Amino acid sequence: MSLSPQDKELLRRIDEVLHYRWDPIGVAGVPQVRDEYESYVPQVFQLLKETVDGSDVADYLNWLSTEHIGMGSNPSRDAEAVVTLLRWRNHLMEQSR
Repeated sequence: MSLSPQDKELLRRIDEVLHYRWDPIGVAGVPQVRDEYESYVPQVFQLLKETVDGSDVADYLNWLSTEHIGMGSNPSRDAEAVVTLLRWRNHLMEQSR
């Protein structure tokens, strides 16, 4: 499956948002672990492409941080990340029109 330039850019932006804004384990300032959340990007991308309001993306981020990573729940952090992701998605969709 070939990705559009906008999809490729969205994947990059998701990776950045997860690392620098969401960052439940606090590694954003550590260059050696820049790829810490990279494996979550494809699922966030898929959810982001299909979501209307982002609640399913927030639910996934909450599940990742609590169940998968083992950190505490932080709904406000998840919501802030989703707002940023939705803005990027919408901006890139506008560019493709």
